[in-house]
Amino acid sequence: MKFPFLTSKTVTEATQTFTFTRRAMVVGGLQGLIGATLIGRMAWISIAQNEKYSLLSESNRVNLTLIPPRRGWIIDRKGRPLANNRTDFRVDLIPQRMVDPQATITRLAQLLKLQPDEVDRIRDELEKSAGFRPVQVADKLTYDQYAAISVRLPDLPGVAPSQGFSRNYPAGATVGHLLGYVGAATAEEYKERKDPLLITPGFKVGKDGLEKAFDRHLTGKPGAKRVEVTARGKIVKELTTRPDSPGRSIKLTIDAGLQEFAGRRLATQSGAVVVLDCHNGDVLALASMPSFDPNSFSDGISHLEYEMLSKDDHVPLRNKTLQGLYPPGSTVKPMVALALLEAGISPAETVSCGGAIRVGNTLFHCHKRRGHGALNMRGAIAQSCDIYFYQMAQRIGMDRIASMARRVGMGQRFDLPFPSQSYGTVPDPAWKERKYQQQWQIYDTVNATIGQGYMLINPLQMAVMAARLATGKQLMPNFIHGAPRPDPASVGATEEHLVVIRDAMSAVVNGGGTGGAARSSIPGVMIAGKTGTAQVRRITMAERAGGVRGNAGLPFKLRDHALFQGFAPFDNPRFAIACIIEHGGHINRIEDAPMIASDTLSYLFDPKMAMEKLETLEKGWGGPPAERQARQMAAFRLAKAIEKGEVPPPSDNAMENAAGNGANAADPAPPPPPPPAGEDDLPPPANSVAAP
Repeated sequence: MKFPFLTSKTVTEATQTFTFTRRAMVVGGLQGLIGATLIGRMAWISIAQNEKYSLLSESNRVNLTLIPPRRGWIIDRKGRPLANNRTDFRVDLIPQRMVDPQATITRLAQLLKLQPDEVDRIRDELEKSAGFRPVQVADKLTYDQYAAISVRLPDLPGVAPSQGFSRNYPAGATVGHLLGYVGAATAEEYKERKDPLLITPGFKVGKDGLEKAFDRHLTGKPGAKRVEVTARGKIVKELTTRPDSPGRSIKLTIDAGLQEFAGRRLATQSGAVVVLDCHNGDVLALASMPSFDPNSFSDGISHLEYEMLSKDDHVPLRNKTLQGLYPPGSTVKPMVALALLEAGISPAETVSCGGAIRVGNTLFHCHKRRGHGALNMRGAIAQSCDIYFYQMAQRIGMDRIASMARRVGMGQRFDLPFPSQSYGTVPDPAWKERKYQQQWQIYDTVNATIGQGYMLINPLQMAVMAARLATGKQLMPNFIHGAPRPDPASVGATEEHLVVIRDAMSAVVNGGGTGGAARSSIPGVMIAGKTGTAQVRRITMAERAGGVRGNAGLPFKLRDHALFQGFAPFDNPRFAIACIIEHGGHINRIEDAPMIASDTLSYLFDPKMAMEKLETLEKGWGGPPAERQARQMAAFRLAKAIEKGEVPPPSDNAMENAAGNGANAADPAPPPPPPPAGEDDLPPPANSVAAP
């Protein structure tokens, strides 16, 4: 096989020169293109994006920190603070900046002498927190504590001490359910609003009550602080600071003194007091006790304290004034009597009460076993005779009674600035058919007539009922002072009929009726009202035959509710009140609904005398709410420590000595009063208070 001869290419100087020149042109072109690109990019950065990179450069040199704005004050009708702000040293953790979280927390616990439950709270919140959300370590620090943290910052990455303002509630637990509390924003809130203020250490948002309802109104505009720093973040010097602009304040219809008095006067009971102005429906007091101290929640409540509150059978975490629903019991009898008058029944007509009446195959009893004898309408209301209303209600039917109940406010939904409310039930034949697909029976009417069965009400609705019976007007509850409102409509009852009802309610208190404990101690002031007892259990026939057990012999949850609604003065109604004591059972006369209501109304006419009586009474039940809660917390902490084996259980001798010396001998000192508002957080001027 023959291969073709390979001819070699002749390389000359000309071909080499040509090849070199061509390659040089390509390389030069590429170099020129790269150079032009670099020049263009430099021009783009230095000219077109000059502002952007100037700002980035400045941000590397200057650290800009937002200053949380002070929240607007919440003040009462006289300008007294219900919620204000106080100067505060605090320490927070920024999770994304931390290197060794556990070591940092341990070190902070040593420096600040934190309780174990506080350390547990911090660790728990740190685990649940998004990286951008600060976690509060402690506030209300002394200057020495603040300085001790500040000088160790290089060794504590992620720790952010700051000086600012924190929310303060001077009245403590007595305004807990009314105002709610503030707290750090959640990750969900930040994702929704994308506001950097929400992740600023020390900034709080409204979490419950009026703080939540008016959060945007109360939140001001943040300030800013500029400091020059090194590449490692060390502060070189402070440049400029722009002060924050406080939020607008809210002026409520609440009377601060009355609110605190009502909360304290509820004593050790689980209950609620609501007071309304009969002239315009202004809510003067809305107290639910026991309650929580909003200062604890705003500061970051510990797991131990929250566990104590959540396990308390008196349910301090529930706002009983708006969320509690109760059978109204005999407090509805004046309303039922008004429906009877409207149906044409004469107030002079009598019914003979023999102690029981048979309806169908069921025997319905009066609260007085031997009966009341012959009673007219006035006597039936004064003596709270069930038999009178059993018989009369059957004559007019439930539809008429339900219509009147709605007109006086029962079951009504009020437009209120609270995120959670319960509205109760006014049953009638149509309601039962719709809800249970069952026909209304006569025994349903009999039960509803005395405020039992399906009928439910909350304390605010009961106060509205009292105000409407007192005035004949459909007053609407209002919380914002000076808010415009239309003139109230009539309840549809004649003045003649209303006079009959008011006179009967006066007889309840002042005429030998069931509410004698509510008689006013203020000369010239007469209280009119109606007592009520609401059963929470069914009394069997066997128990009736053998003797009904008294409330004092029953467990707490099986005792009857005690209720009172009324108004004063009787002859010129100015204030209406409702009081409900959960499972009170009318056991303790001093801590019963009628006397609590009477003392609360007396504060409006003679505050000094009312306070003197309250301070005397408080010595018998362990002092004001703050002192009692401090002792409860100390006892709960000790019980938990014993349960965990951290401390030995107390000996029998120690228990006997404690009992012999009285409970107060071993009690811890009451907590100090909250510090006053800072000098820079002055009361809001009149023109800064606006209705939202």
